[in-house]
Amino acid sequence: MARRTAAQAETTRASILDAARDRFAEEGFSASLASIVSAAGVTKGALFHHFASKLDLFREVWIDLQSRMGEEAVAEAGKMSGEQDPYIQFLTGARVYLKWAARPEYVKIVLYEGPVVLGLKGWYESNRNLGQGTVRQAMEVLAGRGRFDPSRVGPYAVLVQSALNGAGIALAEGVDGLTPDEVYEAFEIMIRNLR
Repeated sequence: MARRTAAQAETTRASILDAARDRFAEEGFSASLASIVSAAGVTKGALFHHFASKLDLFREVWIDLQSRMGEEAVAEAGKMSGEQDPYIQFLTGARVYLKWAARPEYVKIVLYEGPVVLGLKGWYESNRNLGQGTVRQAMEVLAGRGRFDPSRVGPYAVLVQSALNGAGIALAEGVDGLTPDEVYEAFEIMIRNLR
């Protein structure tokens, strides 16, 4: 029997991640491994070749969603020139996040299941590790342009990321009928008034 190539292995891994994302988005972490391998068209052996456990598989799906959202936010922000408006790049990235926070799969896996499955501490640490650098960098740029005292970069980065996470959950819950555009408008006012 011929050995699988690296490309075939990567294709199998990607199929498992896609199927797991769909199943976790639909059923949460309670989705069965049987339903995941069936949807991926692979065996349980193939799944366990790539992922040590269901928890590891979930974590990879969670990281993939967060990473794709972050990449899109950075890409969209990069299209904007911050010379005339130093806030525009960060605000553009924030708008991308708020749109992702309205996606059912993102809500279910990242915002709802994530804290339960990874534990609140694990979720917070992973979320901070993936997003805090980007938020902190934006705060450093704003401080460097004289928008506020550089000593506030750290606290503002924590508060701003927390505000975005809270807004994402509020949007997912449909709190007071809020829309991503309404939340963005309020978020923009808040960011532009940091001193």
